[in-house]
Amino acid sequence: MKKITSFIVLLCVPFISAWDQKPNKPIDQCSVELPYGVPVYNNPNSVIRCLDGFALQHDNTAKIAPWAGWTLTPQESIGCIPRTDAFVADASIPKGQRAEVSDYAKSGYDKGHMVPDGDLSYNQQVEYESFLMSNMSPQLPNLNRGAWKLLETHTRAWAFERGHNLTVYSGNIYSKTSRTIGENKVVVPDYIFKIIIDNSTGEVLSFAFPQVPKQDTDLNNKLVSVEWIEKATNIGFPLPAA
Repeated sequence: MKKITSFIVLLCVPFISAWDQKPNKPIDQCSVELPYGVPVYNNPNSVIRCLDGFALQHDNTAKIAPWAGWTLTPQESIGCIPRTDAFVADASIPKGQRAEVSDYAKSGYDKGHMVPDGDLSYNQQVEYESFLMSNMSPQLPNLNRGAWKLLETHTRAWAFERGHNLTVYSGNIYSKTSRTIGENKVVVPDYIFKIIIDNSTGEVLSFAFPQVPKQDTDLNNKLVSVEWIEKATNIGFPLPAA
C-alpha cells in the first residue's frame, strides 16, 4: 500500500517548465475537444483559438470569449497539477484587441475562467493555457467563487462518477450597452452560461448565471434551455443528433 501511495504522489508532482505560449492550431485539430463541430458565431472582428485542451472564439472588440468548448474525460476530471495562477495576456491577439491582466486591477471583478483550471489540471501546458486572458471574463466574486465554481466542481464529479466524456460549452452574454473595465474596455458580461453534454447518453443540461451582487447557489434555479442561450448570444451550438 505504501508503494502505491508513493507512486500516486509522484504522479501529482507537476513537470516544471517555462510558460511558453504555443501558436494557434488549425481549428480542425480541436475535433477531439469539439466532437459535434465548431459553434457558429458570425463576428468578423474575432478569432477562433485552438489550443491543446480547448477551443474558444475571442471577440476582439469586447476582449472576452463569446464561447469556449472542450471535452472532459473521466481521467481528466481528477487531474492533480497544482493551480499556478499564471495569468498572462494572449500573445496571439494584438495589443489593444485583447485584455491585459492590469485591466482587472481594482475593478471589483475576478478574472473568471471560461474553461476552468480544474478541468485542465491533467497536463502542465494545458493548465498554463487555462490562464490566458482570452479565457477570462470579468465576474463578480460571489459568482466566480460561488455558483460558477460549484457548477465547475459538479461537472468534474459527473464525468468521474458516470465514467462518461462530457463536452462542455461556456461563454458570455453581453451587448453594446454592457459596462466595461480597464484601459482596454473589457466588457463585463450580463450573464455567463454553460452547456454540458453527456457524450454517452446524449443528455444535455444548460445553465445561465446573471451577473448580480447576490447569487444563490441552487443550480436548479439557473437551468435554462439551449435555445434560450442561442437566442441570447446569437450563437449556434452543435449538439448530438436526436
